[in-house]
Amino acid sequence: MQKLIKDGAIIENSWTLMAKPETDSANVEVASGNIIVPLAVWLAQKNQLQSRSDIGVWLDSDETAEQLGTDANSLALIAVNFPLFMDGRAFSTARLLRERFGFKGELRAIGNLIRDQLCYLRRCGVNAFAFSNPDINLEEALKSLNDFSEYYQASVDQPLPLFRRRA
Repeated sequence: MQKLIKDGAIIENSWTLMAKPETDSANVEVASGNIIVPLAVWLAQKNQLQSRSDIGVWLDSDETAEQLGTDANSLALIAVNFPLFMDGRAFSTARLLRERFGFKGELRAIGNLIRDQLCYLRRCGVNAFAFSNPDINLEEALKSLNDFSEYYQASVDQPLPLFRRRA
């Protein structure tokens, strides 16, 4: 079983990521167990899936937090995808899920992220990191969560800017 970083610790990944279907999302069978479905599957099968506690949803970089909206609060896990490490739209999506939609569950970054992004992703509200690159040293990546000890700007993890904290 693959491992990931969650809440500052390395743990076993108990969730399965479902690939985007090539057929109609309404007709795709969603397996039992902890499964993270693409947004299109969630939207097409929401009535059947919303009663399950073992369903998470993943958003691709071209999908927005608004498309999931208040449904976010009924989910145990939401994942934001990085198709390329240079694609930063997932940072905004994560922050919107936490601040605008009040999502309190596990917010996971998936895909082609790099360890240099972890500290900033945590500031946007991401609390779990699943790297698609199996060669990533998770012990070393874990250290990246503490790359900086102080920030000037406000964020999800520190709602007051530095000048307000010093006052």
